Amino acid sequence: MGGGGYLELFMSRPVKLASLSVSDIHREIARHERGGQTMLRKRARLAAKLDALDAQIAALGLSGSVRGRGSLPDGKHYKNEMTLVEALAKALNGKTLSVAEAMEAVQKVGYRSTAKNFGMIVNLALIDSEKFKRVERGQYTAN
Repeated sequence: MGGGGYLELFMSRPVKLASLSVSDIHREIARHERGGQTMLRKRARLAAKLDALDAQIAALGLSGSVRGRGSLPDGKHYKNEMTLVEALAKALNGKTLSVAEAMEAVQKVGYRSTAKNFGMIVNLALIDSEKFKRVERGQYTAN
């Protein structure tokens, strides 16, 4: 993003912020959010199609997932009772843990994953969710 008080993220061309009214900025934010919602709907449709393909592949007796989602030997996936963020919130409640410790803690509270890069997934969840706060480098706690 360029300097000088320009709004570039949402506009088709850079525009001086001082030249925009508040309603123009609100309109541009709304346009951006609509575009994001459209992408989320498109992603959900594609995910459903991939799930259907995974089921067809499993019906053929082939194991593994075309998306590399990490599957059990029979091609099935773990069904967790809570999301990773929920499991992390439960595990970090009142504690400060490293990513590796958080990864072990969520598994202790019942979260299961076959992902080869589970540590990275946990790290991203800790960074992305507003439910967690970085205490210091590599150390997180629940808000």
